[in-house]
Amino acid sequence: MSNQDLLKRSQQAVWHPCTQMKSHEQFPLIPIARGDGVWLYDAAGKRYLDAVSSWWVNLFGHNNSRIKEAIKQQLDTLEHVMLAGFTHQPVVELSEKLSQLTGLGHAFYASDGASAVEVALKMSFHYWHNKNRPRKSFFACLHGSYHGETLGALSVTDVAIFKDTYAPLLMQSAQMPSPDWRLAEAGESAQAFALRCAEALEQYVSEHQHELAAFIIEPLVQCATGMSMYHPVYLRRAREICNKYQVHLIVDEIAVGFGRTGTMFAGEQAEIKADFICLSKGITGGYLPLSVVLTKDEIYQAFYDDKVAKGFLHSHSYTGNPLACSAALATLAIFESDDILQKNMQKSDLIQTKMQVLNDFPIQHLRHQGMIFAFDIMTKNQQFSKRFYQAALKQGVLLRPIGNTVYFMPPYTITEGEIDFMLQATVKALQETT
Repeated sequence: MSNQDLLKRSQQAVWHPCTQMKSHEQFPLIPIARGDGVWLYDAAGKRYLDAVSSWWVNLFGHNNSRIKEAIKQQLDTLEHVMLAGFTHQPVVELSEKLSQLTGLGHAFYASDGASAVEVALKMSFHYWHNKNRPRKSFFACLHGSYHGETLGALSVTDVAIFKDTYAPLLMQSAQMPSPDWRLAEAGESAQAFALRCAEALEQYVSEHQHELAAFIIEPLVQCATGMSMYHPVYLRRAREICNKYQVHLIVDEIAVGFGRTGTMFAGEQAEIKADFICLSKGITGGYLPLSVVLTKDEIYQAFYDDKVAKGFLHSHSYTGNPLACSAALATLAIFESDDILQKNMQKSDLIQTKMQVLNDFPIQHLRHQGMIFAFDIMTKNQQFSKRFYQAALKQGVLLRPIGNTVYFMPPYTITEGEIDFMLQATVKALQETT
C-alpha cells in the first residue's frame, strides 16, 4: 500500500484524537511503520525522536524486548477473562506490587486515565453516601487542572478548549488557585507562593466541608496546562487540610507517576499518603491500555456489606486484562533491576545542563522536574504551537507544544547522543519559528 493511499484511507476512516481533522488537508498525517528505542520510523524510512513518549506513556523505548516477551508469554496461557467472579495471577501480582509501592490497596482497574478518575470520583461520592453523609457530593480541583475528558473527569478539568463546549453536560466543581510558581509575585519564592495558595484552599474547604467530597490534584506538575510546576509543600498542606476537614484527597499520578518527577510517585516528595491514587500512562511502559485506582482500607470497608447496592457496581469489559497486567509487571521489574530512578537523576541533570543553550532564544521559565523539562516562548504568534510542531518534525523530532510551552518528556532510555540530537533539532526549529 502506498503512503498516499494509507493517508487517504486514514483521513476517510479514522477520526483522530484531539485534532481538527480539516487541518490535515494542509498538514498530512504521518504514517508510522515501526518503532525502536526512542525512534519512530515512517513508511518512507524517515525517523523521528519521540521526545514526548507518545503522549507520555512510553518509558523504556519502543520495541522493548523485556516487555514484549512478558506479553508473548502471557498470550500463550490467558489473553483475557472477565474479572467479575474470576481472578488470575497477573492481576493479583500487580495489585500486590502496586500496594507495596503506594501504601494503598484494593486495586480497581480500568483502561485509561480518565476512566480511573471517574472511578475515584464515584468511589469518593459513594463512600460518603454509604457513611450516611449524602450532602458530601461536590468536588474541588486546581485552576488549570486536567484530569481527562469523560464527563466526570472533565468536570474537574479546567482547560477551556476541552471543557467549554460540554459545560451544560458537566457537574459543577470549584477551582482553587494553582500553586504554579510562574504565578508568584516578584521576589516571592515558590514555597511561599505555594503556602499562600494553600491558605486559599483551606479557607474554601473550611467553608464547604459539609458538601465537599474530595479535592483532586495532579502532584508537582500540572502537565496539560503547560507543565505548571510547584513546590511539594502545597501537597503536604493539602493533605493536612483534607484530614482536618474530612475531605478525601485524590492524587492523580496518571501523567507524573512511574518516575516522571524523579521519584516513583510524585506524592513521595511531599511524604503524603492519598485517600485515592490514580495511575495509568506509563504503567505498562506504553504497550497496552491500563489504569488503576488504589485506596485505603477504611474506604474499601465502607463498601463491604451484605447489601449489593452498597458495593461499588462499576465495571469495564477489559478490567484487569492479563496481557496489560503482564506488561505492567515487566515494566515494574525493569525499574527494580536497572536502578532506573538513580539513572534518571543523572540523565535529568545532563538534560537540564544541555538545555542552557536555549537561553539564546526569547524564552522564560526554563524548568524541570525529574524527567519533565519545559520552557515558555515569548511570542504573540497564535500559530506558534502548530508552526513549531511542523518545524520540529522536519528536523526529525516529535515535539508537541502546549500553547507557547515547549516541553520534553522522553523515554528513560534516551542516550546522551540522542539528547544532543533532540536539543539540536529544537534549536533549529526555534530558529525557524521565533
